[in-house]
Amino acid sequence: MKSVMIVFNQANTERVEYMLDKLEIRGFTFWENVQGRGHLDGDPHRGTHTWPEMNNVVLCVLEDEKVEPLLLSVRKLDKRNEEVGVRAFVWNIEQMV
Repeated sequence: MKSVMIVFNQANTERVEYMLDKLEIRGFTFWENVQGRGHLDGDPHRGTHTWPEMNNVVLCVLEDEKVEPLLLSVRKLDKRNEEVGVRAFVWNIEQMV
C-alpha cells in the first residue's frame, strides 16, 4: 500500500476529482484552502490581497498498482497548465487499521 498526497491549485479541483473518479479511487481525504509555495519557482498561495490564490490537498491510500496511473494523470494535468501547478508525493504505508 502507498499513500499519495496531491497538492494543487484550487482551480484544478474539478479536474483532480474527475481524475480520481476515472481511476476508480474512491477513498480520500480532502483539505481546502491550504497555503504554501512551490519549492522551485512557484508563487505563494496565501489567500491574501497580494497572493490571492489557494491550494487544495487530496490524500489517498492505494494499492501499489494504482500509484503509477495516478502519477501519470497528475503529470498530464501539470503539463496541461504548468502555471497553475499540481504536485504528487508518495509514501509507503507500513500498517493500516
